[in-house]
This record gives sequence, structure tokens and C-alpha cells, in this order.
Amino acid sequence: MIVRTIAVLGAGIMGRGIAYASALGGYATILQDTNGEALEKAVNEIWATLEKGMITGKVDGEAATQANRRITSTRSLEVAASDADLVIEAVPEHIELKIELFGMLEGMTKPAAILASNTSSLSITEMAAATSRPRQVVGMHFFNPVHRMKLLEVVRALETSDETLDSACAVGTKMGKDCVVVRESPGFVTSRINAMIGNEAFFMLEAGVASARDIDKALKLGLNHPMGPFELVDLVGLDTRLAILRFLHRTLGEKFRPCPLLEQYVAAGRLGRKTGRGVYEYPTA
Repeated sequence: MIVRTIAVLGAGIMGRGIAYASALGGYATILQDTNGEALEKAVNEIWATLEKGMITGKVDGEAATQANRRITSTRSLEVAASDADLVIEAVPEHIELKIELFGMLEGMTKPAAILASNTSSLSITEMAAATSRPRQVVGMHFFNPVHRMKLLEVVRALETSDETLDSACAVGTKMGKDCVVVRESPGFVTSRINAMIGNEAFFMLEAGVASARDIDKALKLGLNHPMGPFELVDLVGLDTRLAILRFLHRTLGEKFRPCPLLEQYVAAGRLGRKTGRGVYEYPTA
């Protein structure tokens, strides 16, 4: 299928990042969120990212201007979905919410439209089952920050067609991403490995093996990781990581049981950069 218009549902960190990549990739892009304030903030941050790209020479000035013009925003799910050839949901990581959303999209989108989820771990097959078009449902797992991260995991659910998979990969490539195709499995590739590394880091911190900063430093300098596990979890969100671990624990067993210290941090509201405090503290605007 030829994709010309993309709707991105959810104006959070991932949603606005995907909208940025979509518009810069040449697609007419509709960003949707029911929260008007979040939507306005997202549109402003997309332009700020484009401006920064121009200043640093990473984005051509004309390309940035055209990308900004390709983005529209709306609070209406129906308005966003009705004209889209591809809908990418980037709502919070709760399977019930995503299943409900896919069921709603069934009656709002064009029959040929592809429905995609940006989930980092949940079942695309379950979401597809809420529609009458499971062959047109696929996972498109982008990475944070989307404008910097090159990888896109394209996830084949039980009934995803080859045509849908090819279309998702073509879109990803046009967005400047390198695509890997993954058969649906809990946590896919990266989330599964990252969750285990991050969880083990919390167990080490809890046991007093080393400080958070020294654990991060060890993995960056000794294993050549670009970010330490605590820097990464603060960026992703401790609540998001905990939700992934709980899902992996249910589906894959004891080796993914969340560390009690991670549970405590989340219970205390220490969710990472978005709240100003996670493993580390961050200045608030």
C-alpha cells in the first residue's frame, strides 16, 4: 500500500517524536491527543527540534520548514483517523487501552488503512483481534529520542500480511530508520534485553554492589553502551520500565520479576526525567 498520510495518536514523548520523523520523511502528518495543552506543547517541541537540527546542520532549512508545514494537530480521534493511510498509536502502555483504541479505529479509518502500535512489549495480535483486519495490523516500535535513534522494530503479529510488513518497513526507511523485522514475542528484541539489564542494575544497586553512577559508568566504558542503565530508565520512565517487566514476568517467568527497589521508586513517584526525579534528580523548568 502507498502511504501518503500518517496519523499519530498520542502527543507524549514518543508520539511527538514519531510525528517529527513522519513529517521530515515527507508524509502529511496528523498528531492527535485529547489533551489540548499536551498537543500544543508537542507541536512547539517538534518545531524546536527542527530548529535545533537546522542550527547544528543536521536538518536542511527548507526541509525543516516543509516538515513543519506538513504537521497538523487535532483533539478529535475521528478527524485524525479518517484520512490516514497509516495510523500509529503511541498511547500509554496498557493493553486494555490499546485494545479499546483499535476497536474504535475499526469504524473510523479507511478499509485499506494500516493500523500500527508503537508498543515496546505488548501483544500486537491481541490488538489486531479487536479489528476485522488483522492482516493490516503491525507493530512499529520506535526508540526514544526518535529524532536521534536509528532503529525501528517492525513487529509481525500472528496474521500480519507481507504487504503490511513491507509497507511499514518502507515508511520506516523513508523516515530515516533502519528496520529489523521481529516475530511477535514478549518484549520483542530490545525491550526484552534492556528490561533484563536494567532490572539487574537495580538489584545490584539494592545490594550495594556499586553506586548508580558507577554502574552506569561501568557499562558505558566497559561494554560501550551509549547510556548507562539508570540514565536510560530515567529517560524511558521508571513506570514504563516497570510495566514492561511485569508483563515479561507474567509471560516469560521468574527471571523478569521486577526488583523491589524499582517498585519502591515508582510508588514514590520517582518516574525519571518527566517528573524531575528518578534514579537521578533533574532540574525542573
